[in-house]
Amino acid sequence: MMNVPPSGRPGALRLSAAVLCTALALGGCGVSSAPGRGAGTSTGTSTAIATATAIATRSASPRPSRTVPTPSCVDRVLSAMSDSQVVGQLFMGAAQIPTTTDADMTVLRRYQVGSVILMGRSQVGVWRTRGLTDRLQSLRQTDRAGSVGLLVSADQEGGQVQTLKGPGFSAIPEALAQGRWTASELQTHATQWAAELRTAGVNLNLAPVADVVPPEIGTGNGPIGRYGRQFGYSADVVARQTTAYVKGFRKSGVLTTLKHFPGLGRVSGNTDTTANVTDTTLTRYDRDVRAFGSGIAAGAAFVMVSSATYTRIDPKRQAVFSPTVLNGMLRQDLGFRGVIVSDDLGKAVAVRSVPPAQRALRFIRAGGDMVLTADTADIPAMVGAVRDAVRHDPALRARALDSARRVLTAKQAAGVLRCDG
Repeated sequence: MMNVPPSGRPGALRLSAAVLCTALALGGCGVSSAPGRGAGTSTGTSTAIATATAIATRSASPRPSRTVPTPSCVDRVLSAMSDSQVVGQLFMGAAQIPTTTDADMTVLRRYQVGSVILMGRSQVGVWRTRGLTDRLQSLRQTDRAGSVGLLVSADQEGGQVQTLKGPGFSAIPEALAQGRWTASELQTHATQWAAELRTAGVNLNLAPVADVVPPEIGTGNGPIGRYGRQFGYSADVVARQTTAYVKGFRKSGVLTTLKHFPGLGRVSGNTDTTANVTDTTLTRYDRDVRAFGSGIAAGAAFVMVSSATYTRIDPKRQAVFSPTVLNGMLRQDLGFRGVIVSDDLGKAVAVRSVPPAQRALRFIRAGGDMVLTADTADIPAMVGAVRDAVRHDPALRARALDSARRVLTAKQAAGVLRCDG
């Protein structure tokens, strides 16, 4: 802060003796050795005083203030959340369609579950679906920091895997047929499908399938090939169409989910109905894995991890419980910064041998962000276990906060996170 001279005294600044001495020293101590000149009259002294003035001015100038970043909307909302609310953001529970039961609503509300998956099949069309999703959004959390709505998701792939049908919804062909379109055609169709979902209040699609089914396996691949859920039989085709699909959905403001990482295209059993599903050939840097990288680069907000075991990647753990898969491959290798969501940890036979509470804990400890369960009855045990662990484990609490931040960031992109002020 600049010093102001007392009233009635000349000069812009009062120079301290120390500053003046320093400046005079720079000018030869202010005394000329030339004959006939007195102290204080030399050119050196004048220069020194000018220098002193400059030094004093710089010394008196205010120091640059440190700019404190304004907290983002996500950070403000997160900082206002209780531990229970934070943990709730890490779960996706099930809501039956076309009509959600009061029992489901009670569980979702009581455990502050932040996202839902529409389970079943519906033919009621866009507007009746919107009535259901509006009811679900009544569970939004509102506090002094802002309002946090729900991510409402559906399996809207096409073909035999299309949750929502009826008036206003397109009849979507299976992905194998979509793979025969040009990328431009697929992106145009995807933009339309996403607009339909958005009108219906669905802001997250659990698609596209980025798995690559080798041609020699074809329909012998239980979870994908049997139903034509893949875009094609090569990584190049799948990567190209995955990119187009994600871009189309982004254009209409609906989030997408790449599944089932690191790939279910080479197995025979379906993890929904079969235990001990194992892939013995896929490797960490396999070309087929890179199809997911294309979707990530295109802006996919979610990646769903499979419940199979990959013996050449992590032979001791199912992918959904593997730090190598979640942190090593997704975060480090592919640079994914979005939400890692599990495949179903509720009704799937692949995880039946693990108690529900441990399923949730193992997934989050391994690096997962959002536990998906198709069985709402598992929510109390799962949420309770994570909530208790977070309270006693600082490292897990920090991990939960990071995951909640990713989920809230996705919600902001989906338009269901709003800040006050």
